[in-house]
Amino acid sequence: MKKHFLFLFLIALSFQIHAQKLLLVGNSLTYTNDLPSILEQIATVYGKNIETEMLCYPNYAIVDHLAEGKIQQMIAANNYDYVIVQQGPSSQEEGRKMLIDAGKQLSVFTKKHNSILAYYMVWPSKRYYFTFDKVIANHIEAAQKNNALLFPVGTYWRQYEAQQKGTSLYGADQFHPSKTGSFLAAVTIFKKIFPNEDLNELSFEKVKKWVNKKSFKTILKLVN
Repeated sequence: MKKHFLFLFLIALSFQIHAQKLLLVGNSLTYTNDLPSILEQIATVYGKNIETEMLCYPNYAIVDHLAEGKIQQMIAANNYDYVIVQQGPSSQEEGRKMLIDAGKQLSVFTKKHNSILAYYMVWPSKRYYFTFDKVIANHIEAAQKNNALLFPVGTYWRQYEAQQKGTSLYGADQFHPSKTGSFLAAVTIFKKIFPNEDLNELSFEKVKKWVNKKSFKTILKLVN
């Protein structure tokens, strides 16, 4: 009996050791459709334990979170494996500067607390779609300059939209993500954290509340 309980304890301990704690920081582009929840549910399909917390407010940039101070408190108190930051498209010079400078401040703090800083690259609204090149370039530059991880959601977003297959990634306002858009973001983040996992093993039945079959196949082909 004691050996049985010891075995169960060791399994539980191993599961906790391999758990990934994520803090997602941003604005409505993250909390629309509850992206963290989608990410957690995808992880369970692969037997992965992802624990997420979200710090997101409407129209916030990274500098706003830093000025408020709550992000620093949460990082110091919770031993996150990843701190994933997101702001608006940031195609203009002001947005580029905020991505880089705020990321630099945050990078120093995350390293102090043994967390990995990661950028969640977003996308421009349909109205400003022509700025997509700068959105991608500015996020890549910010990640490189701050030695941070990059989740290239925007890159896959543009590739998907160019193919014009399946449901649009854009929601009704042509800026916030549809459920399909949030699914693309979650898959991109999951694959970057667990690069050895084969997305082809993901069952459509497990995720069909967010994406139709045609879009599901297109997204997996892009990200895998």
